[in-house]
Amino acid sequence: MHLIEQAEEDNRTIITEFILLGFGNLPELQTLLFLVFLVIYIVTMSGNILIIALVVADQHLHTPIYFFLGNLSCLETCYTSTILPRLLLSLLTGDRTISVSGCFAQLYCFGSLAATECYLLATMSYDLYLAICNPLHYAALMNSRLCLQLAAGSWISGFLTCVITMWFMSQLTFCGPSEIDHFFCDFSPMLKLSCSDTSMITLVSFILTSINTPCPFLLTVTSYVCIIANILRIPSTTRRQKAFSTCSSHLIVVTVFYGTLLTVYLLPKTNTLKALNKVFSVFYTVLTPMLNPLIYSLRNKEVKKEALRKVIR
Repeated sequence: MHLIEQAEEDNRTIITEFILLGFGNLPELQTLLFLVFLVIYIVTMSGNILIIALVVADQHLHTPIYFFLGNLSCLETCYTSTILPRLLLSLLTGDRTISVSGCFAQLYCFGSLAATECYLLATMSYDLYLAICNPLHYAALMNSRLCLQLAAGSWISGFLTCVITMWFMSQLTFCGPSEIDHFFCDFSPMLKLSCSDTSMITLVSFILTSINTPCPFLLTVTSYVCIIANILRIPSTTRRQKAFSTCSSHLIVVTVFYGTLLTVYLLPKTNTLKALNKVFSVFYTVLTPMLNPLIYSLRNKEVKKEALRKVIR
């Protein structure tokens, strides 16, 4: 029996590259999709780099919330650059192949940055909780040292947990088919192409995902429950509106990010829903990084007027 299994294993062809099918089923829309994604990429990079420049250049924005916002913009710049350049190249040239090592690199960067964003959004919600619910002690509690520790902890946690998954992933053998029905290298579509036993990596991935997503999400929800309860107790309507406007931008970003993320990974993996799955994946991988700087800048007077005017001058 062992000899038969060994013979079957020897006869397998080990693949060295994958084919990202992406939007190849829409050949007549390739040029239009290229132009749309190119505009999105330019707007995303410009918006996030502008926010980073504003936060660095303006002394008035050297506060905890803008420090975290600068980190989020830096993350979004890397996040969108992990996926969009490769997608743009495939739409332009028609070459949808990607090496196995290149696919692993994209998966690691994407997974690490997505996990880091979960932690950063939770950190920002905690900062808003302290600012609104404990304003008298806010400056003492959210000092520069704690800001650095929270930001560094978010980045390190995101990247370290994904190292474990990638180590297990590197032990797998891929022997065909080589087609990934997605526009980037995601975990589940890649796992389906492996001819090795995937039970261990599935278990490890489930445990790490249970730490990386629900924990920051619950912290974010808890912070907002406390924030909203505190805002509703404010007697003055003007102060209540001001307090709500302070956290509304972040609440919109959190809702869009987690709403589309949870929809993608909780949606049943049926053939009829594959196209819908891609659409929601576009939302949280491509559109969210573009919307974040627009949401924060359009709803924030400091960013929209004072800081921008100073930088232009």
